[in-house]
This record gives sequence, C-alpha cells and structure tokens, in this order.
Amino acid sequence: MAHQDLSITAKLINGGVAGLVGVTCVFPIDLAKTRLQNQHGKAMYKGMIDCLLKTARAEGFFGMYRGAAVNLTLVTPEKAIKLAANDFFRQLLMEDGMQRNLKMEMLAGCGAGMCQVVVTSPMEMLKIQLQDAGRLAIHRQGSASAPSTSRSYTTGSASTHKRPSATLIARELLRTQGLAGLYKGLGATLLRDIPFSIIYFPLFANLNNLGFNELAGKVSFAHSFVSGCVAGSVAAVAVTPLDVLKTRIQTLKKGLGEDMYSGITDCARKLWIQEGPSAFMKGAGCRALVIAPLFGIAQGVYFIGIGERILKCFE
Repeated sequence: MAHQDLSITAKLINGGVAGLVGVTCVFPIDLAKTRLQNQHGKAMYKGMIDCLLKTARAEGFFGMYRGAAVNLTLVTPEKAIKLAANDFFRQLLMEDGMQRNLKMEMLAGCGAGMCQVVVTSPMEMLKIQLQDAGRLAIHRQGSASAPSTSRSYTTGSASTHKRPSATLIARELLRTQGLAGLYKGLGATLLRDIPFSIIYFPLFANLNNLGFNELAGKVSFAHSFVSGCVAGSVAAVAVTPLDVLKTRIQTLKKGLGEDMYSGITDCARKLWIQEGPSAFMKGAGCRALVIAPLFGIAQGVYFIGIGERILKCFE
C-alpha cells in the first residue's frame, strides 16, 4: 500500500506544479475570455488579441494577470482534488484498472468534476470579479466621459473601482451573503465541470491508448502531449455555452445597461433573445487556447515525473 500512497502524493505534486506553470502561461488568455464573454451591446473588444492589447495599454503588463493570485493559490488544491477523485472513482468503478470501460470512465470523470467544484466555484467567482474590473472601469469611463470630458472625478471614480482584491471581495461576500455568496454560480459551475470531465477523461485515456508502444511499455511524450491538448480543446469548446452562462451569473458588478440574472435559465433566455445563439460561443477560441496548453503542460510534468523526483529527495 505504501507504493500506492507514494504514487498519489507524487500525482498531487505533479498536478500542483502543472497547475502553477499552466496558470502562469495562459492566464492572460483566460482574462480575455472572461471579458469577451461579459461584453454585450456595443463591443469594447473585437477579439482576443484586441482585448489583450487594450488591457496591456490601459492597465499595464500585470493588468493581464489581474486575479491570477487567487488562481495560483487555489489551483493546487483544485487539481489535487480532481486528479485524486478521478483516480479514486476509476479504482472503485473498474475492478481491474486495465480493462477499458467507457461508461465507467465517464462516471469517474463525473465524480471528479463534482468533487473539484468545492474549490473551483469560489475560485472562479473571485477570479471573474478581478478579471472583469478593468473592463468595467473602461466601460464606466466611456459612459461617464461622454457628456463632458472635463469632469476629472469620473476617471477618479473609475480608478477607485479599479483595484479590488480577492480578500476584500471574499470578505464583503461573506459579510453580506454568507458562504452562499462565495458559492454563487455553483450550479452553473457543476453544469460546466461535470460535462467537461465526462468528455475529457475518457477521451484523453482512449486517445492516449492509441499511442501505446508494446516495446517501450508506455506512450511517447509527444503522443501524450497531443492527446492532452486535443481532448482538452474538444471538451473546452463543447462546454463553452455553459461557461458563458457561468461567467455572466458569477459577475456581480455589471456595466451600464448590462443585465442581472436570477439563475441559469433566466440567463440563457436573456442571452438567446438579446444577443442571439452566437453569444453562447463567446470566448470559445480563448477557452480552447487556455485549456490545450494547460493539459499539455500537465502531461509534460507527469512525463518528467517532477513529483516522483521531489519525493526521492525526501527519502
């Protein structure tokens, strides 16, 4: 059993390292995704590149990393829960780990998706407020400076809105709405993460298995990397409509003329009526671009076996 514990610990370290490296690499694209999904009416950003350029210009290089601290702090426990839960359910549901059973793999993925939401939901909630703050500041400035550009206090008020911190937001939410405030959008997060895990885990396992080399007794790094990227992208694009709903529901501060939503169905209805079906795919390209490297990096970290190496140092 000792060996089993070791492999779980190593897996958790690998997942954590992969999460940290991944978030650092792709966070600006994730920020663009949130802002693109949140804009309605007159578009402020034409696309991902335009959004990143405008953000860098208005808020500096680190403006693109607004909200990254929350992610970096919570990504390790999130990845740890997801990986450990998927492993646990796979062992529970599939008597001998070798036999492939698609239904059981999907169930294991579903279990992993449900468990990780404990961390994912509040993490995303805080991250979205921080990521969207810059867009709202520009939004307010634009609408406030339209009648008269000489009123300098409008830009002042925009900049006071500009730098919220995760701790402040979390404290405010807990004070006004209790724990439920932090878990706003939990249903939407579950609706996104469960289908994602159901698609990703079996798809990756099966794609990865195609490259199994009898002689080497394992799959090559390049094949694993590509499998991770493909499975991640497919799953990410497939659940984009649910991600758009989740982003809208979890955004607390709205710009002028932007809707409030009472729940998932209300949000979906308003989105469909006011912005058309295409609105459900906002940020799909960004999502694919965020998720593919994340899973590619995760595969790389696993392949190199960073967790195992770290544990060897402590032996």
